[in-house]
Amino acid sequence: MNSLEKEQILLVDDEKHLLISLRDYLVFEKFDVNVAQSGEEALEKLKNLTPDLIVLDISMPGMGGLGFLKRISSPEGKTKYPVLVLTARSMMADFFGNLDIDGFMAKPCDEANLVTKIRAIISKRKAIAEKQQRTIKKITIAEDDPEIARQIAGTFETAGYMVNIVQSGPEVLEKAAAEKPDVLVMKEILPRLNGSAVAALVDVMPSLSATPIILYDADRQYDDATVDKFKRLKCVKQFLPTSDANRLLKAVRELFV
Repeated sequence: MNSLEKEQILLVDDEKHLLISLRDYLVFEKFDVNVAQSGEEALEKLKNLTPDLIVLDISMPGMGGLGFLKRISSPEGKTKYPVLVLTARSMMADFFGNLDIDGFMAKPCDEANLVTKIRAIISKRKAIAEKQQRTIKKITIAEDDPEIARQIAGTFETAGYMVNIVQSGPEVLEKAAAEKPDVLVMKEILPRLNGSAVAALVDVMPSLSATPIILYDADRQYDDATVDKFKRLKCVKQFLPTSDANRLLKAVRELFV
C-alpha cells in the first residue's frame, strides 16, 4: 500500500446500527471503510477489495462469521487477510481451533480501544511483510526466447525468488538500474546489446557494480579464451554453456552459500 493511501478496513456485522456508528468512527480516524451485513456479502466485497484488516462479528445469520472465516482460510487455517474478531464468547482459542486469527475483542467494545487494536494488528502485519520482502531475492532474467524465459522464470519462482524478465541488453540496464536485483541471469547473445557488453557497463555503474551476474548461452560454442574474457568481468561470477533452468538456479544459489 502506498504510504499516502488510507488503510482499508472491511467491517462485517449484521447489526446495522453498529455498522453505522463504527464506520463513522473509523472514517473519522482516517481509515477507508467498507461494510457488509453478512459473510456472504463480505465475500462479494472481497472480489473487488483487498483490505488491510477485516473486523468480523461472529454471530451472524447465514454462513456466519465462522463460515466466512473458513472460506477465506487455507486448509492449514491461515487467513488470506488479517482478521480481528468481535464476539461475546469466551475461551476464544478453543472455539476457533486451528484458525489463525490476528486478534479478538469482546462486544460491545470501546471504539478507542478498537482503533488501537486495529492499528496494532496492521502495524504487526506490515512489519512481517516487510521482513519477508527483504529476505526474498530478486532475479532479473535476460532471455529473448519467450518460451525459455518462461521456463527459467517458473523454476526460479517455484524456488521462492521474485523474477523480472527482460528481452534485450538495453532493457537489462534500464530495469536493473530501477529495480536493483540481487542477481542478473543473462543470455550472452541478446538483441541490441550482448550480455557481456551489459556486464562491462554494469561493472562501472556505481548503483549496480556489486550485482553478481550469471552469464549463459546454449546456442553457440565459445572457446576458452572467450569464456576467460567473460570471467574477467568483475560482475560475472559464472558462465554456463546451457539454458537449463535447474543449472542456472544452482549457480544462483551458490552465490548465497
